[in-house]
Amino acid sequence: MIFTTALLLLGFVPLGIVSSTGQDVPQNTVSSLNEYHNPLQRVLSRPTAAPSSLSNIEHEVDSSINSVSNTSFSKTPTALQQHVLFWDRNNDNIITPYDVYTGFRDLGFSMIFSFGGLLINVFFSYPTRLAHSYLPDPFFRIYVDSIHKAKHGSDTGIYDSDGHLRSSLYDELFEKFDGSGTGSLSVSELFSLIKKDRVAADPAGWSFAFMEWWTTWLLLQKEGRVWKDDLRQCYDGSLFWRIREERMNKEEGWQQGYGWKDFFRSIYTGKTWKEWEL
Repeated sequence: MIFTTALLLLGFVPLGIVSSTGQDVPQNTVSSLNEYHNPLQRVLSRPTAAPSSLSNIEHEVDSSINSVSNTSFSKTPTALQQHVLFWDRNNDNIITPYDVYTGFRDLGFSMIFSFGGLLINVFFSYPTRLAHSYLPDPFFRIYVDSIHKAKHGSDTGIYDSDGHLRSSLYDELFEKFDGSGTGSLSVSELFSLIKKDRVAADPAGWSFAFMEWWTTWLLLQKEGRVWKDDLRQCYDGSLFWRIREERMNKEEGWQQGYGWKDFFRSIYTGKTWKEWEL
């Protein structure tokens, strides 16, 4: 657990445009990097603000994914399936360890963190495999169509047992824990949320919940807080495509999260996120 926490604390690379090898990406080569299809691109490319309600987001993302001719799903993906589609690099219903590594690199995480992300396949491959066979997958692949079988205990319950998103529980989460009334959650509020969700005799669920929320904070934080609109896009998966597009197409890159730059600045100034939290 100490090793995993260290990866989470130090795993995010400095903000800016970087390739999967960590080198600067020239702006004129952005188009050549679009090697796999983004089923959410039409939703995210519109110059409009984020939809005002979670149901609108789900509807738009569902419609976009449904229109993909080579989709591996026979029906509209659930919110949980949409959440992980970013890591299905070739839309074949399979997420390999390499897919997980390259996906985290595209989001801006360091090589160390991305290698640590391979634990996702170790823990979640077999639960998703059970929908296809009782035998474990020798390559630790994750099956997107049965990702709901990888749900763990001590979570928020925002995804139901089939992977559908419960909008009312999402709104209720912020009503209970957004003490500032700003539509965001601080680190201390996230810890309160994790404690509230813990159930007895579930150390695995406690650990998964901590790692998921801490990774979310590292990726999304702005002014020390996780904001409601960003988090709801994380739940339906559209956020990951948005981050990838911003890192590749904008000169300034993705401007949220906590990276090496912030880490070394905190050492230099003697301050932590507590001092610059909103």
